[in-house]
This record gives sequence, C-alpha cells and structure tokens, in this order.
Amino acid sequence: MITNVLKQISQKGIMGINRRNAEYILIYNTRKFYPLVDDKLLTKQRAIRAGISVPELYGTVEISHQIRQIHELLHEHKEFVVKPAQGSGGDGIVIVSGQSKNMYRLLQGTLMSREELDYHFSNILSGIYSLGGQPDKALIEYYVQFDPLFEKITYLGVPDIRIIVFLGVPVMAMVRLPTRMSNGKANLHQGAVGAGIDISSGTTLGGVWHNEIITEHPDTGNTVTGLVIPRWEKLLEIASGCYELTGLGYQGIDIVLDKDKGPLILELNARPGLNIQIANKAGLLPRLNLVKKYHKSLGSIDDKIAFARDHFGVENNQEFMLLNDQ
Repeated sequence: MITNVLKQISQKGIMGINRRNAEYILIYNTRKFYPLVDDKLLTKQRAIRAGISVPELYGTVEISHQIRQIHELLHEHKEFVVKPAQGSGGDGIVIVSGQSKNMYRLLQGTLMSREELDYHFSNILSGIYSLGGQPDKALIEYYVQFDPLFEKITYLGVPDIRIIVFLGVPVMAMVRLPTRMSNGKANLHQGAVGAGIDISSGTTLGGVWHNEIITEHPDTGNTVTGLVIPRWEKLLEIASGCYELTGLGYQGIDIVLDKDKGPLILELNARPGLNIQIANKAGLLPRLNLVKKYHKSLGSIDDKIAFARDHFGVENNQEFMLLNDQ
C-alpha cells in the first residue's frame, strides 16, 4: 500500500531528501544559526527570553564531577527527563516516572540504579548521542503531563506535534504518537506513529507507522483520525514565531501539549524528516513553492497563519482528496 501511495504523491510534489538538503536546508538555513537548534539548552534559553513556554529545566550536567552531586537534585523531583543537549532522534533520552528508595523507575516500569544513571550521564558527556560525536552536556527537565485528549491513542509516553515552517509559514503538520515498539518515545524511526494534521482545522487525517499507512493506533486499536488538536491557533502562532526566534528559513517545530501548562516547545530541528508527507498523503513541494511566491507579501504572523489555513487545508488539498477517493 505504501508503494502505491508514494507513486501517487510523487506526481503531486513529494520532496526527497536530496532536494530538501540542496534547495531548502542549504539555501535557507544559514550555518551560523544551527547551534540555536542543535543545542537544546540554547534553544530553551532563547525561547524563554522570547516569552515562549518550554519544559522547566531542573539542572544540567556539564562536567564529570557534577555527576556525583546530581542525585541530591533528582531526589526533589519524582518525575523527570534526562536528555543529551545535542542529541537527535530521541537517542539518549531517559524518562523517569518515579523513584523507589535509591532506584529510578523508568517509563517502561523497569528500575535503574544510581550507578546505571551515572554511567548514562557519562555516556552523554562523552558525546555518544550527540551530532557528530562531539562532547555534550545532559539536561534534566520537567516531564510533560500530556493532555488527556491523547490517552486513547498513545502508549506510555508523551505525544508531540511537529509543524514544518518555511519562511514563517506553517506548511505541514503531524502528531507523533508513542507506541510499545518506540518504548513510549515520540520518534518515528523508533516506531512511533505519525498522524497528519489538517493545517486549517487542526484535525488529524490519518497515520503512518514504519512507512505503512494506518488509521488505528497499533497498540490501543483506537482511531487516529478525526481528533481535533486543542489550542491549534496558538500552536500555529508558536511555530510561525520560531522563524524570527532562530533565523532558520526551513525548520521543524516540536510542541507538546501539557494538561496544566498548555503548549510547550520541546525542540527545534533544522533538518526535519520527510515522512510527514506520507502522514498527510501530500507532497511538500507545491506548498513550499506557493510560499516562495507570496511570502514577501506576508508581513505578520497572523498573515502567515491565515495564508497557511487558506491554502493548505484539506478542502484545498487536491492530492489528499484524490488519494482518499481511491
């Protein structure tokens, strides 16, 4: 089925990785701005200064001798997330959902000793998870309590919403849903589900799982279509504003919906993946070309969002409608 879909949308402007790199990342993403998105600590600090909400940072581990002292800090927080500042694809992330005596209970229910967590911190510092294998630092931050809207279509972890933004215009979106296979992480290459989102209404359209088109979550059996994402306008505003935040013309914005704190930026990506096209059953190229043509006339964030809703909604998306009729 996926081969047929790819053949069909290839006629409708699907973008491949070489074209993404040569015509968008290379041209619109100035190299000097990469650290702002490749380093999650810098992203977090810049977002806070801009008044954009992010998961609270509890602490950092930047040098080895800090590891011995970190457990005192961790004792104050029953739940937290440990992640490499320069990691990618969810690698190196440890989610602690509780503590039992001197052990940490992981999201999957297994226990991790202090010594095992110390070793993980050491691996992060060594750069084993970082882009290019460079020495890194570890972030310890608030564990998001996801909106109950997602309870029936997620397994253990926190879903996040990826929005592709080009020159400040949101062009395509999907929600990434953790599965048993992904160990509760919202990363497609680890086995999470990606469900396309109608830019105009914030309604989920259908899903992709390991390059297979699906309509139901593989673990819960519940439909991933027809779900209306709450506060959709706010999410589009946050995503559009990230163009000015980073200066990167082509980027992926990852946002989580906390049940108490609302939308929080999780991270930004200067090289967002392309499976979002399969999840939406639509190619990126027609949308990107349209933005190129009209972006100079779109001054404000409101203008850019209105443009996206007018041109990239399902009712204006001929390729999606054609594919669903077949």
